[in-house]
Amino acid sequence: MQTNCLKFPKVALVLIGVAVSVAGCLKQEKFPVEPVIEYKSFEQFGDSASMVFKFTDGDGDIGLDEGDTNSPFDTASTFYNNLFLEYFELQEGVWTPVDLPIRYRIKRITPTGQNKTLEGEIAIAMQGFPASFALLDSGQVRYSIQLVDRALHLSNVVQTEAISVP
Repeated sequence: MQTNCLKFPKVALVLIGVAVSVAGCLKQEKFPVEPVIEYKSFEQFGDSASMVFKFTDGDGDIGLDEGDTNSPFDTASTFYNNLFLEYFELQEGVWTPVDLPIRYRIKRITPTGQNKTLEGEIAIAMQGFPASFALLDSGQVRYSIQLVDRALHLSNVVQTEAISVP
C-alpha cells in the first residue's frame, strides 16, 4: 500500500511542473511605452482610400475620448489629434514634402484585464482620394505616419510605398 501512496505525490509534482511550464509559455509581451508602428497597406477605392498600419504600446494609452479636450488635448493644441500624416510628391525624381498637414483623432483603445499592453492594427479612411491630387504632375505620392499616445510619447515614423495616383 505504501508503494501506491508514494506514486501519487510524484504524479502530482509532475503535473505541477507541467502547469508551471505552460504558464511560463504564456508570458506577457513586453513593449516599450512609446508606440511603435509598422506600415502595412494602402488601398484605393474609387474616390477614397484606406491606409492600414500595425502598432504596439507597452502601457496601453493609445487614443482619445471625445471628452479629452483639456490641455494638452484642447482644440488649439497640436495634440488635439493623435495621428499625423505628412504628404510627399515625387517631383523630378525627388520626394518633396508638400505643406498639407493631415491629422486624425484616433479613438481610445482600452485594453481589458491586468495586461495593459496593446497590439493591433489601425485603418484610416481617407476621403477624397485621389480627387484632391488632380493637379499632381508626377502621378506618385507617399505618406509618412506618426502616432502619439496620451502620455505624449511619439512613435517612430514610417512611410508608405510610392502610391500611383490615377
